[in-house]
Amino acid sequence: MSLVRAPRRTLLATGAGVLAAVLTLSACSGDLKGTSGGGNDTNFVTGTGGISTVAKGKRTAAPELTGKDLDGKPLALADYKGKITVVNVWASWCAPCRGEAKDLEKVATETKDKGVAFVGINARDDTVGAALEFEEDYGVSYPSFHDPIGKLILEFPKGSLHPQAIPTTLVLDRDGKIAARALRPVDDEMLRSMIDPLIAEK
Repeated sequence: MSLVRAPRRTLLATGAGVLAAVLTLSACSGDLKGTSGGGNDTNFVTGTGGISTVAKGKRTAAPELTGKDLDGKPLALADYKGKITVVNVWASWCAPCRGEAKDLEKVATETKDKGVAFVGINARDDTVGAALEFEEDYGVSYPSFHDPIGKLILEFPKGSLHPQAIPTTLVLDRDGKIAARALRPVDDEMLRSMIDPLIAEK
């Protein structure tokens, strides 16, 4: 009888481990329904670091998002035209978002005088309380749209470098076009590799 139980225990342990791994990998990325896309006609190239980029002249315009920030004040993406704009999609319950928050704030501070602006999209937080607490805990100084049902995210055109996961970081050029995207948590080095080429663009 013990010969029968041992393999079952092994199988159950293995199955539980696989399930835990799958849940860990999908914990922050399964909530942006309707945003999958891309295809054979896309113009972007994904590098080995998970950063996708589009050459100047082949970029798609970002949607002119409008809404309210976490304090209930009007916020519009069009207000950032003329600046290189980093758009970070995040949620207070997302562990990788917590991991990247300080790097985002660090680079936002370092690049502000170079014509770079940061704006967040707080996605899938039903109320603003947890999101405001997140910003306070991590010293986030830039504004975020409150997007509890993912409506703003769905405005990004499919086939472009649109958000597909939480977190996602997009970088828009000075014309408001999507130039780079990371579908993973970012650190300061990754952010600079996305931003610096746009700062150098004429």
